[in-house]
Amino acid sequence: MSEVITESAVEPQRLVRGRLVLLAGGTSAAGRACARALVAAGGRVVIVGSDAGRLRDAADSAPGTAIEECDLTEPAAVSALRDRVHSAHGNVDGVVHLVGGWRGGGGLAGQSDEDFAALLRSFTALRNVSRSFDDDLRASDAGRLAIVSSTAVARPLAGGANYAAVKAASEAWTRAVAQGYAKSARDAGRDLSAAGVIFRVRSLDGLEEALASAVVALWDDDAADVNDVVIEIGASA
Repeated sequence: MSEVITESAVEPQRLVRGRLVLLAGGTSAAGRACARALVAAGGRVVIVGSDAGRLRDAADSAPGTAIEECDLTEPAAVSALRDRVHSAHGNVDGVVHLVGGWRGGGGLAGQSDEDFAALLRSFTALRNVSRSFDDDLRASDAGRLAIVSSTAVARPLAGGANYAAVKAASEAWTRAVAQGYAKSARDAGRDLSAAGVIFRVRSLDGLEEALASAVVALWDDDAADVNDVVIEIGASA
């Protein structure tokens, strides 16, 4: 299932109020926009990143947020992060995965192992974070896991093969998580409460606020309406 959200199509609501949302890799411009929008809507936010200076800057740009320094590619570090978040804030209701970055160009011959290894860190971080906080999201009455992917998955180019492959893997992982949510709810004979969602963008430049609004709106819909859904940000309807 897929839907399109343009830059002005989503009005932030307040149904995220009181929810604890973890922004993994949230020190980017998009992460800061998401943090500000979530706090403005009444959410509680923990920004996670690996650079202490960027974390402090992110917190300054989004007053009311908490910050945690963590290497999300290290399973033990993510487990320790989960314990710290639980101790300080309680269980998590949402994880928004913003770890990413672009490396590419040069056609297929330019797809170096070094670039692939760097890009793969995003997928590794997603696997670690989604597994560590899986129990939280399943236990929440409105758990949400969301990733930011790329339109390159639908139309990969030779010069971006590494990038598209990693994004495709991240989408497959998120869809598998979504299937797990649905199966657990079905097997237990209860309504679905958790959802795995994929946001796709061509580029986040200039669309940070649109993404932030879409993140806030994840809690405005029933889980069944957004689970295993691809939402395109900034595409023409």
